[in-house]
Amino acid sequence: MPESPQPRRVSKKAEQRAASMEQILDAAEHLFARHGLYGVTLKDVAQRVGVHHTLLNYYFEDKKKLFDAVFARRAAVTSELRMKALDEYDRASGGKPTVEGALHAFLDTDLDLYIQGGEGWKNYGALGAQAANTTEGAELMDKHFDPVVLRLIEILKKALPDCAEEDIFWGYHFVTGALMVTLGRTGRIDKLSGGVCKSEDFLAVKQRMARFMAAGFLQICGSPRS
Repeated sequence: MPESPQPRRVSKKAEQRAASMEQILDAAEHLFARHGLYGVTLKDVAQRVGVHHTLLNYYFEDKKKLFDAVFARRAAVTSELRMKALDEYDRASGGKPTVEGALHAFLDTDLDLYIQGGEGWKNYGALGAQAANTTEGAELMDKHFDPVVLRLIEILKKALPDCAEEDIFWGYHFVTGALMVTLGRTGRIDKLSGGVCKSEDFLAVKQRMARFMAAGFLQICGSPRS
């Protein structure tokens, strides 16, 4: 019998390139999360990595290309996990989903990444919070997150069959707004609460957010429209 083909080994050069790319993306993510797209230069990223800025020009044409690559890297992970969680919840609900159940699938899956994923994921959360409030960032949100958001909307419509479509979309808008403020980790809630609440405490957020937002959906969908 012919021998089965051996898996191709990744060359040392390819491994080094992949490692360099991850290092660059991590450094850029850290800086973009704190200063935004316009507050960071390629030289800043190169300095944080400890390389000459010409290396970044070799990998990326300009700063916007680097920003897009940083955003896309983790967007693919979170979108895939949330889509899977929503699909599994929809099947498990037997055609009778609840608002809170759908929100848990959508929110908790994402919050788990920030709870368990270390500083890199927290930086990405802060980056997303900044990006969501800019024109360039909104375009990236459209590109990477629309399918999973529309899947959530589809399940919410099943859970709230008598709710006006506009109220469901407004409800989602309020949910994502609260999520972005939370991911920003500004420390404001720490000061307001005198330390009772911590902006880093995503576990506390996970325990409350879906339940709180579900109540809001039920309120606006159950109230007469003006």
